[in-house]
Amino acid sequence: MSRRLPVLLLLALACPARLGSAQPVDGRAELKEMQDTLVQLQAERRAMSDRLDVAERELRRVRETPKVAFAASLGGNGAVKTTSGNKDLIYREVLTNVGGAYNSETGVFTAPIRGVYYIRFTANAPADFPMSAVLYKNDNKIQLITHEQQSGEGSDTASNGATLLLEKGDRLKMVLWQNTQIWDNSNHHSTFSGFLLFPM
Repeated sequence: MSRRLPVLLLLALACPARLGSAQPVDGRAELKEMQDTLVQLQAERRAMSDRLDVAERELRRVRETPKVAFAASLGGNGAVKTTSGNKDLIYREVLTNVGGAYNSETGVFTAPIRGVYYIRFTANAPADFPMSAVLYKNDNKIQLITHEQQSGEGSDTASNGATLLLEKGDRLKMVLWQNTQIWDNSNHHSTFSGFLLFPM
């Protein structure tokens, strides 16, 4: 018994010492792991916050961008013809004018902001006289043309369209060239239309 007692006492003293020395090591590892996780979460939060800021700025830009879309026809019930010089066409029957950029009194569309716009027009007229419809920018620069020579009986129909980069304040209008005609009625055969694709 006297020989076993010191051995048991040594084992009893050694085991708590080992447990005590291991516990702080495990605690430090857990603390380091938690700190690393916290750093990672903070980085992810900053990244999410940055993405949210970008999304909010984009949403604000979209909300502040004017909504622009118009469509109008000559309407009436008969031909518009000119034999003495060019004639501005005024499309008085407005089908759509979101943003109010088209003026039905003058026939002029004015770009409210710099951007890319899609512009289109159609023309119809009896085939016994030349037909035309010409898109002008800022009164003097021709952009798009439809033109049909006299071709006998019946009627001719033509159309044209394109994407145009317009500066704020640029004006578009349709013109009937000298010695040509265009025709429309309540069915809207001859139209002028466009919309903003995206701002620049």
